[in-house]
Amino acid sequence: MPCHFRVHPAMHCPFCSAHDTKVIDSRLVAEGEQVRRRRECLACGERFTTFETAELVLPRLIKQDGSRQPFDEEKLRAGMQRALEKRPVSVERLEAAIAHIKHRLRATGEREVKSRVVGELVMAELRKLDEVAYIRFASVYRRFQDLSEFREEIERLSRDPRQADEKTDEQS
Repeated sequence: MPCHFRVHPAMHCPFCSAHDTKVIDSRLVAEGEQVRRRRECLACGERFTTFETAELVLPRLIKQDGSRQPFDEEKLRAGMQRALEKRPVSVERLEAAIAHIKHRLRATGEREVKSRVVGELVMAELRKLDEVAYIRFASVYRRFQDLSEFREEIERLSRDPRQADEKTDEQS
C-alpha cells in the first residue's frame, strides 16, 4: 500500500525564517514510519533536518489514579532521553524506538490504554537500545528503594534478558 506524506509547500528556515528552502536528501527512517529530509535555506545557506510522520490518533492514557490524558509524545521522548543521557545511542535509534512504541499503541485498537502499558513498552525498547538506560528507567519506573533492588535487576538482566520482563509482568 503506498504511503502518502503531506508536504507543506513552504518550509520556514529555523535560522532566518525565510520561506525558500530546498530538499537536498530524503530517506525513510524509523522502519518506514518517518521521512528524514536534509534541507538547505536558499536565503542564508544554512542546512537543517526535518522529520515527517503521518499524523495518526493514539489512544488516551488512563493514569494510575484513574484520570485520563492524551498521549504525549514529547513526554515519552523526554523520559527516554533522560534514561539515555550520555549513552551511545543515536537520535535515529531513539526515534525508531519511539515510532515502534507508537505503532504498538495504535495496534492495540483501543481508544484508551493504561499508562502502565506505555511504561512496559518503554522498558522493552530501552532494554534493546542500551542496558544502562534500561536500568536507569527501571529504577524510577519500578521505584527501586535500595541497592539490592538494582543488584537484583542487573543480575536478572545478566542471566537472561527476557527474565527482566517477568518481574514487570508479575507487577502488572
